[in-house]
Amino acid sequence: MARLSVNLNKIALLRNSRHTGVPDVVHFARLAIDAGALGITVHPRPDERHIRRSDVPALAAALAPHRPRIELNIEGYPDARLLEIAADARPKQVTLVPDAPDAFTSEQGWQLDPAEMALVQPAIARLHAQGARVILFIDPDPTVLERIAATGADGVEIYTGSYAAAFRAGTAATELEACAMTAQAARARGLVVNAGHDLNLRNIPPLLARTPFLAEASIGHELTADALERGFTATVAAYAAALGGRG
Repeated sequence: MARLSVNLNKIALLRNSRHTGVPDVVHFARLAIDAGALGITVHPRPDERHIRRSDVPALAAALAPHRPRIELNIEGYPDARLLEIAADARPKQVTLVPDAPDAFTSEQGWQLDPAEMALVQPAIARLHAQGARVILFIDPDPTVLERIAATGADGVEIYTGSYAAAFRAGTAATELEACAMTAQAARARGLVVNAGHDLNLRNIPPLLARTPFLAEASIGHELTADALERGFTATVAAYAAALGGRG
């Protein structure tokens, strides 16, 4: 079974279009947990276009009674701001992404060249000292894994956006194989293997069939889009069931 971690960015994006606080991201986190999610993911970008820094402690407090069964996953670029947010919230998991502050979305993984190594190694050490599991967002490319050990990271999140795009086009075989090979190589190195980006109820089953050891899928955009038709609670339950959890 893979954990479903519901990414609340799009709920926050809708909330930010008004000044009423509706929809309330904490309320939707509770709905997600009640429907079968085992995690909540947030990406507090510097421009606060969706999740705001102030949302993180509120969500951490709401999830506290459910820990350790329910995990808070904070993702973002490992600058001083993100490390401060993590230090205050003490999430179980932090997923580091190589996004520039103005990036549209996370569409590229770490290459772990010397400059990136110099950035992620001290960040990972600091997050470990705070008790967090640290995950690196990577492309579906097994060669990157040769450099993971030197970072001290606990695992990887495989970018599945290319696989999802190929799935929509009906040509997913090559991208699925790349995801599977990367996942298998990561597992062989003793790493936690997560996946995320544009996963949905249609493309999850083939991915899970090839990576039955997947630990977690972080899903927000597609889940939110489906929720507009199905309703939020029913959609979370369906995604949790698709990943092998209760639905």
